[in-house]
Amino acid sequence: MDSKRSTRSAIDQLHRFCSGLVGEAELTPLEVADQTGLDIERLRELWRALGFPPVSEDRKAFSRADVDVLREIARAQAHDGADDRVVTQLARVSGQSLARIAETQVEILAASATEEGVDDISRQIPRLTAIEPFLGYIWRRHLTAALGRRLIALEDLSVDTVGTVGFADLVGFTRLARRMEQSELAEVVERFETSVDRSVPQNNGRIVKMIGDEVMFAADTAEDSAEIALCLIELHETDPILPEIRVGMSRGPLLSWEGDLYGPTVNLASRLADAARPSTVLVSSELADDLAENEAFKLRRLRPMRLKGTGTVKAARVVRATTRVSASRPG
Repeated sequence: MDSKRSTRSAIDQLHRFCSGLVGEAELTPLEVADQTGLDIERLRELWRALGFPPVSEDRKAFSRADVDVLREIARAQAHDGADDRVVTQLARVSGQSLARIAETQVEILAASATEEGVDDISRQIPRLTAIEPFLGYIWRRHLTAALGRRLIALEDLSVDTVGTVGFADLVGFTRLARRMEQSELAEVVERFETSVDRSVPQNNGRIVKMIGDEVMFAADTAEDSAEIALCLIELHETDPILPEIRVGMSRGPLLSWEGDLYGPTVNLASRLADAARPSTVLVSSELADDLAENEAFKLRRLRPMRLKGTGTVKAARVVRATTRVSASRPG
């Protein structure tokens, strides 16, 4: 009985917490449209773009806080003359990114409740909103970095965005995951993400996205991308828990869209990663040419290879010119 009462109490706390976050649900979509001046179809479009399921017209699902935010969006859009497509695009990217943050927070809360007991959940709830002040600051930092990259491109007078993109994936991860406990699998994923964090930003690169057992990264220079790839290889070779990793990279024109990268350069890098052997780095011939004069790296040109969806391409394997002290293990 005490256990049930404790669980009921924790659930009630969460209900009150959620109501406090966004306010009481007291308005239907039609009422929100009327109070914000937004067309009902436009309201539905924004709601979908943010990643939320549809709401029936007679359901009271919105709060006064929703009205305030949507009214401000409508006012700002009218003042700035922003296109609906642009606003929808920003809503979609923001929704996807923040959804991942929120899901991670709840996963951590759930794990804590399991380990410490559901009656201790009250101590965890305030921590959920403690991150809010940091989100704005982190966004400003990333905005500054993104603008810096764009300014460099403008100064180069480049019509296309040219850069290096790479993919690194864990070797044999699917087989490994089948025989692992969930806690063991979580540790592998966490250590993989740690190795990425220690290799990519440290060498002037950008993590484009994590895709399960794979990371997509980008760098402005050939040298930085090679350093990222070799650091990843070395970190995985010295970690007793992590499986080996393989990397494929290509350099050329890139289409940047919603924080992601697209185009033949990206496709080639992905195929090279698939073709790479464990603990090796394969690069396109263009990237190999850029690295050829750098004494820090050695290149081994390979025979032309046929890659799925790409055709026959020339590639090279990159290693360090001299052996260096092994990278420390991610903790």
